[in-house]
Amino acid sequence: MRGKRPDMVVHQAAPYNAEPPPHVLAGQHLTPVEAFYSRNHGPVPDIETGDWRLQVQGLVDHPMEVGLGALQDRFEHRTIEATLQCAGNRRTGLSAVRAVPGEPWGSCATSTASWTGVRLGDVLRAAGLQGGTGHVELSAPDLSAHAEPPQTYASSIPVAKALADEVLLAWAMNGQHLPAVHGGPVRVVVPGYIGARSVKWVQQVTARRDPSPGYFQATAYRLLPPDGELAPGAGIPLGPIALNADILVPADGSTVPAGPTEVSGFAFAGDDRDVVRVDVSVDGGRTWVQAGLDDRGGPWTWRLWRTRLVLPPGRSQISVRAWDSTAATQPERPEQLWNPQGYVNNSWGRVTVTVAG
Repeated sequence: MRGKRPDMVVHQAAPYNAEPPPHVLAGQHLTPVEAFYSRNHGPVPDIETGDWRLQVQGLVDHPMEVGLGALQDRFEHRTIEATLQCAGNRRTGLSAVRAVPGEPWGSCATSTASWTGVRLGDVLRAAGLQGGTGHVELSAPDLSAHAEPPQTYASSIPVAKALADEVLLAWAMNGQHLPAVHGGPVRVVVPGYIGARSVKWVQQVTARRDPSPGYFQATAYRLLPPDGELAPGAGIPLGPIALNADILVPADGSTVPAGPTEVSGFAFAGDDRDVVRVDVSVDGGRTWVQAGLDDRGGPWTWRLWRTRLVLPPGRSQISVRAWDSTAATQPERPEQLWNPQGYVNNSWGRVTVTVAG
C-alpha cells in the first residue's frame, strides 16, 4: 500500500488490513503515519477534497450540508492526541484457544496520532440537535462485501459521547493531510472507543433516537457469549476500549543475550480511565516488578512503559498486566475471554524468549 512501511504485517491486501511489527511502536508516543495500523471493510474510496460534502440530518432543526472549506471556516479548530485500537487487537491469542473468524491481528492493531479537526458536537449544535436524540449515526461510502447483506459502512455512538469535546471531524493526522487509507479527506475520531466507531470518509451524520440499524452496529462489533451466534441485536455492543497492555520488545520467540534485558510495551485504558501501574513477571505471575511509565500525552492516549530484567539462561516467559484508575486489572488467561468473534482479548501480555548462555 502506497505510503505505508514495506514491513507492515499485511493480513489482507484488498481491503487493506495491516499492522506494524511490534518493535516499530516501541518508544514512540506518536505513531508515524506510515506505521499506523489500517483496518478497512471495503475498498478505500477515492474522494477528491473539493468534492467532499458532509450532510447533517435526522433529529435536527436545521439540516445542513457543508464542504471542507466551509467546515474549516465556520467552526473552531482543535488538535488532540488520541490512541485508536481495533476491537480485534490481539485476536491471535484467542484463536490459539479456539478458531475465530476475522483478521489475525497481533498486538499492534493500535496506534497513536495527533488529530486536527472540529468538534462533532459543534456541528450538531449548529444544526439544532433535538432533545429526543439518543444516538448519532456516522455513515461512509465504503462498500463492504463482508456485511450481510453487502452495504456501505455505518456506525453510531451515544449522543453524550458525540457531544463530548474530544470527538472530532478530523482532516489532519500528525500535522499532515489525512491520507485516504486513514479516512481522508475527513474522518471521525472517537477517543476512548473501539476504532470501528471512528468512521473513515464520513459523509453523513444522522441524529437518531436509536443506534444505527446497519450491520456494523447492530450485528458486528458485539461481544457474544461463548455459545452465541452472530445475529442482529445479539450480545453486547462494543464502545469504550477495555484495559489492555502488551509487550513490544523483545519480540516473541527471539533470542536475547545474557545480562540485563530491556523490556518495553504499551498500556491503554479507554474512555476516561488512565493507566496507573504496569507490572511485569518472569515466573508466571507469582512475583511482579513495577515498570516505569512514560508521561501520558493527554487523557486519550496510551502509556508506554519500560523496565530492565535479568533473565536466567534458557527459555523465559515474560508477562505483563496493567492497572487503571478504577483499580481494575487484566484477566490472566485468554481462555477466560474466548468469544466467537475474537474481540477484546485483554488477557496478560506474554512473550517467550531464549536467553543465550
